[in-house]
Amino acid sequence: MKPKLIAPSLLAADFANLQRDIEMVNTSEADWFHIDIMDGVFVPNISYGMPVLEAITKHTKKTVDVHLMIVDPDRYISTFKKLGADNLTVHFEACTHLHRTLQAIKAEGMKAGVALNPHTNINLLEDIINDIDIVLIMSVNPGFGGQSFIENTYNKIKQLKELITRKEASTLIEIDGGVSTANAKALVDAGADILIAGSFVFKSSAPLNTIKELKTIANS
Repeated sequence: MKPKLIAPSLLAADFANLQRDIEMVNTSEADWFHIDIMDGVFVPNISYGMPVLEAITKHTKKTVDVHLMIVDPDRYISTFKKLGADNLTVHFEACTHLHRTLQAIKAEGMKAGVALNPHTNINLLEDIINDIDIVLIMSVNPGFGGQSFIENTYNKIKQLKELITRKEASTLIEIDGGVSTANAKALVDAGADILIAGSFVFKSSAPLNTIKELKTIANS
């Protein structure tokens, strides 16, 4: 069985000490950096823009997993590759021609991900699951950190796992929102491969230990 991955979300980092927090993740047992890009249109919040992302990726020593919460993501696919993204995830709800978008991401040499908002049905991926490297299930409403976990997420993970198995796809399942040591095992048991943790990691008194504990629980 493949090891389960932990991806701390830099949205919850201390922006006044961003390099410090990046170095913490570099030295931790985390596998990926998760970076949320928000435009204030697709979601009611704005995170950091391209110059900040470029500054971040100069210091990251692990896979950079970029999640675009923006309208018309196709315009920026090549830009995010240049800025250092290894994985690029777009929202199902933001893409009119999802297959074309996924092919464009892969053509740039990145892993292609699709994110689903809490209300979006897994079945909508039926015809395209074999073209997706990562499905990101939002377990909170996108746009803000620190929200409460939506319990229906477990059902969605199981449905998605069943679809992936039935279609013989190699798609990984990623979970974003409200992840903690309290639900990490249940998420993995339901079928999750990658756990994104933001506030739970960066607001803890010992982030390195918190990441280690999440990793241990996810792989137990």
